[in-house]
Amino acid sequence: MIPSKSILAIAASLALSGFAVAGPKTYQATGPILEVTDTTIVVQKGEEKWEIARDGKTKVTGDLKVGSKVTVTYTMNAISAEVKGGDAPAKDAPKKGDAPKKKTK
Repeated sequence: MIPSKSILAIAASLALSGFAVAGPKTYQATGPILEVTDTTIVVQKGEEKWEIARDGKTKVTGDLKVGSKVTVTYTMNAISAEVKGGDAPAKDAPKKGDAPKKKTK
C-alpha cells in the first residue's frame, strides 16, 4: 500500500506539471467591435482601442461585425528580442576563453 503522503506528492506533481504544458497565459479584451478584417479585430476597451491580430486558426463563435460586443481571448508572444548595449556583465562572470577559477581552501 502506498503511504498517503506519497499519494499527495504524486498528485501535486501531476497537477503542477499540467501548468507547464498549458502554454502561455491568456488575457481578455471585452468591448464593442470598432473594426474587423481578415487579420485583425479592433475592440474599444474603456478609453483605449485594442488591435488584436487574428488568423485562420482563430476560433470565432457568432458573427463578428462592427458594433457587436465581443470578448477576445489572446496570448502575448514575443516575435523577437534584441539586447541593447549598456548593461555591463557581472564582475564575476567568466569571459569567453577564461579558464575556470580554482577554489581555494
